[in-house]
Amino acid sequence: MNSKKNIATNSNDQGLFVVVSAPSGAGKTSICREVLKMLPNMRFSVSYTTRPPRPKEEDGKDYYFISDFEFKKRIAEGEFAEWAENYGYLYGTSGKTMKDFLEKGYDLMLDVDPRGASELKKKYPGGIFVFVLPPSIDELKVRLRQRGFEEEKIIEERFEKAMDEIKEIVWYDYIVINDSLKSAIDNLRSIYVAEKSRRERLTEKIKDFL
Repeated sequence: MNSKKNIATNSNDQGLFVVVSAPSGAGKTSICREVLKMLPNMRFSVSYTTRPPRPKEEDGKDYYFISDFEFKKRIAEGEFAEWAENYGYLYGTSGKTMKDFLEKGYDLMLDVDPRGASELKKKYPGGIFVFVLPPSIDELKVRLRQRGFEEEKIIEERFEKAMDEIKEIVWYDYIVINDSLKSAIDNLRSIYVAEKSRRERLTEKIKDFL
């Protein structure tokens, strides 16, 4: 993983970035999509990937779908704030996109796996890291089967990877348990609202009172 540029995120004039991770089947995409609708100042960081688009996915909206050659070229140029390989495909977050949005004062939501989230936490101070969990291990297995994987081997591989990812929750700032989509959406939105109200983020606005 590589990045040439550093992103300062602790200025009062800059936006806040929220990194959301989850194992496959936890419902992260649905939660993030609904929260984004509620927050007019928040933008979604569209990741780059070398995997082919799934049905109903749109280039530039869900992902930027690029070739393996183009992705590796961008790695060499230091474009990605983080990148990782999953199931044979490459995924990455543009450091330039992050920098541009945050410097303009927009808040940013990133949908990143734990490996990428760990890189962002090391490199860029000030981010908020949220992990979405299914209500139980049994429910996780049910949701993986509902994703349409026909081979039991594939389901087991996904489940093992999910359990490995869940072990990373120890360093995340917040946990959202998706036992109800509505409550999970409310919880993620509440985390954002609370973080925007932290005293250290409001230094400029409250200085006259002090």
